[in-house]
Amino acid sequence: MSDSLRSELAALLRLAGPLVAAQLAHVLMVFTDTVMMGLLGPAQLAAGALGAAGYNFVSIFCVGVIAAVGNLVAIRHGAQDAAGVRAMTQAGLWVAFSLALLAGLLLWHLAPLLRLAGQDEANIAGAMQFLSTLMFALPGYLLFMTLRGFTGALGCPGPVLAISLGGALLNFLLNYTLIHGLFGLPRIGLAGIGLVTAVVMNLMALGLALYIRWQPFYRPWPLLAGLARPNLAALGENLRLGLPIGGTYVVESGLFFVAALCMGALGSTELAAHQIAIQAVYVAFMVPVGISYAASFRIGQHFGAGRFHAARQTGRLAIGLGGLCMLGFALLFWLAPQAVIGLFLDAGAAEHQAVIALAVQLLAIAAWFELFDGLQTIAMGAIRGLKDAKTTLLVGLVCYWAIGAPLAWALALPLGWGAAGVWWGLAVGLACAALGLSLGFEWKTAKLLRAEQPPGQACLS
Repeated sequence: MSDSLRSELAALLRLAGPLVAAQLAHVLMVFTDTVMMGLLGPAQLAAGALGAAGYNFVSIFCVGVIAAVGNLVAIRHGAQDAAGVRAMTQAGLWVAFSLALLAGLLLWHLAPLLRLAGQDEANIAGAMQFLSTLMFALPGYLLFMTLRGFTGALGCPGPVLAISLGGALLNFLLNYTLIHGLFGLPRIGLAGIGLVTAVVMNLMALGLALYIRWQPFYRPWPLLAGLARPNLAALGENLRLGLPIGGTYVVESGLFFVAALCMGALGSTELAAHQIAIQAVYVAFMVPVGISYAASFRIGQHFGAGRFHAARQTGRLAIGLGGLCMLGFALLFWLAPQAVIGLFLDAGAAEHQAVIALAVQLLAIAAWFELFDGLQTIAMGAIRGLKDAKTTLLVGLVCYWAIGAPLAWALALPLGWGAAGVWWGLAVGLACAALGLSLGFEWKTAKLLRAEQPPGQACLS
């Protein structure tokens, strides 16, 4: 390995390590919520799974739009444009607050859409109970993600990790206290689980905002200065990049939402097993997501400075690193599925056996597509670092909606494969996306290399 390659790998790992850990801390919060739903019973778990799927489908679009902040900040930082860094971040804050309001209104009126999708009325009632409080997590969540993109793109992910770990711990303690009614407090149901998440998310956002306000490192980018007067050009640039990213996230999330709806149509056992398996996959997925953010920020800095060869090198390193990590998770799902499922349900309880048996089957399939899932999300982040989200949206539309979602539905219902058919459809869609996005990154960087600028010149088109 050459010195430049070794140096870039070290820089990527320094950035990726805290971001991966922060992603795992976030998924620990989701895991805690799922465990608490399981303690309430299989019926509440199924209803909570439906509510969580709806929340994720809406919030993932918002997070995708906000992801543009980190990419634009990284590009401006690479070009040594401090004013641009501040303007892009402030515009992102305005977008975050606006999206939180719109997404909250949509979640409040989600029940009719769930009925149109053929969901059971009991599951709908439980899902809306969960969402009635969970929606108040959106302002804090989107503000936190905006500031996370800002500080991560500047190469300083440490505070994100510390606050994420603190939030995960607080979420667990509050949930555990209320679910068991400790200290004389009332026991909580699905609405209480959502309320705890909302409180923790808003406290995390406040903590990161105060850290950035007080730390000398951030003084070159005073975010409060002029915040009341948004830069319209910066807002437009955020939306031009962010909306296609949000669209890409939606079409990918939509693939999994369709899967949840198919499971709901098959029955509560299938939906509960799907929720357990998908949470296990979600935990593993956080590793390539963290690597994807790190690669996106590093590539953005190289892109902003006109170092296109370094940008390609970083993308290839990140994709290879992600592939190795996901092979490890695939082996875990193959060899020890019972241990994974035991984290969510009591394996000795007779009423859980049908759910556990089905979840084992789903994890065996997940082991195959975990690799493709990791590769596609890292390649997606790499392309975003080049200030391109249209390519990822196009590939996502074809692979997720034209291939993955129809195949999942067809295999599960008309062809009678049941829950396994849903997951094989997911596998095929993700495999196509991994191939398409990896080739897309190679094509984009090849075009840039043919017109590479001298080091230090910014490419801010």
